[in-house]
Amino acid sequence: MKYYAVQIRSSAEQKFIEQAKKQLLDCSDFKRIIYLQREMTIFRKGIKAKEIQPVFPGYVFIELNNSINQEIFSIVRHTPNFYRFLRSNQDVRELSGNDLEIVKHFLDFGETAKESIVFFNDQDRIVVTKGPLKGLEGNIIKVDKRKKRAKIQIDFNNSQMTIDLSFELMDKKDADTK
Repeated sequence: MKYYAVQIRSSAEQKFIEQAKKQLLDCSDFKRIIYLQREMTIFRKGIKAKEIQPVFPGYVFIELNNSINQEIFSIVRHTPNFYRFLRSNQDVRELSGNDLEIVKHFLDFGETAKESIVFFNDQDRIVVTKGPLKGLEGNIIKVDKRKKRAKIQIDFNNSQMTIDLSFELMDKKDADTK
């Protein structure tokens, strides 16, 4: 499989996907369009609610069987809300290296990443037992216990990005039994 990143107008991801999918379904190399999202716990006016937010606002990923061809390039490029392919429209490159690893990491948890399960050890350091934070512990730059969020910093497309991910706190005694 080959993955390509497409930058589109932020908050128009679903419209873009619907329109592009209709036209791309006839292309033999087309597999799917991936829109990575995360489930966040939001507290508003003392009320706890779950909300779905994008992991990479303004980006979707196209999965193909082979390298991108002129037909797919043209269809995607002429879909409303399209901005550009990554690197650029003149230098379209498939995801590789760290960028591909990050996308595959989140795909391992489905297109919508749920909350991670964590506990805090005796040194008050976060320990992730499962979920999208697992494997990204070294990228955590800030933890907010009250909001139950961890801010991670990743390098994507040669620039630093910070992403908030929700976690559910597990009791230390429960963690000791696992």
